[in-house]
Amino acid sequence: MSVEHASAHLIDSYARGGGEIAAAEVWALEAHLEACRVCRDRLSAAVTTGVPAVAALVHAVRSDLEPLLSATATMPRRRRRPAWLTKWSTPMAAPWPAMVLSVTLLALLLDLAGYGTGAAPVPLVLLLAPVLPVLGVAASWSRGLDPAYELTASTPRAGLPLVLRRTASVLAVVFPVLLAGGWTTGVTVAQCLLPCLAFTSTTLALGGVIGVTRAAAALITVWAAVVLAPALATSRIPVALDRNGLPVWALILTLATGVVIARRGAYAVLGAHR
Repeated sequence: MSVEHASAHLIDSYARGGGEIAAAEVWALEAHLEACRVCRDRLSAAVTTGVPAVAALVHAVRSDLEPLLSATATMPRRRRRPAWLTKWSTPMAAPWPAMVLSVTLLALLLDLAGYGTGAAPVPLVLLLAPVLPVLGVAASWSRGLDPAYELTASTPRAGLPLVLRRTASVLAVVFPVLLAGGWTTGVTVAQCLLPCLAFTSTTLALGGVIGVTRAAAALITVWAAVVLAPALATSRIPVALDRNGLPVWALILTLATGVVIARRGAYAVLGAHR
């Protein structure tokens, strides 16, 4: 396969500071430079020949730092994470999917043990299915849990693609357990899947305005007060989770997904980490 490289004009303009290039082209070029050694070498040559002052400054800084670096004790080599795992999650977010899985398994055990007092107690797995993935999504895109959040939000690959990758990594962990728990307790796949996806997409849509973490906290609080608590008190399946309400969940999923796509630029700023 042939690789399409950046044009000479674009490389030269970027080497001179990028003032002539549109912001979208700058981001695209920087993303391309991450993976293309040929264009990085061309950029290095362009800086050396076209902007000698910058090349001289870099050389001077390197000359001053080399003696200091050689005299500094090296840090012990740490175990590297796989590259694909780094792109799809953060190290600090790992405990949250584990916590979500633990809560799901606990809810399943309570369902199997017959926790309810009514004739047909509502399954806890069904009540928790919409909100459990939201905890992992909020953790994977949280300023407090990502020490490199400023760097993450400012890189060319930040924004909606990164949000969706991290969300998919959480759903990939949670979905199998939720579906298995729903099948064990007699809940249909649609009853688990649609509310779960709709709640997650609504969290992302609202997160583009007030921050993903705040959106998750607000939606979980509303769900606990309006749906979870009354369902546990009456031992009845709430109307929101009845099979007749599945088209409404599908509509919410569609609308929230549309909002996420329409506001995709909001996830490239630091406010989404709140």
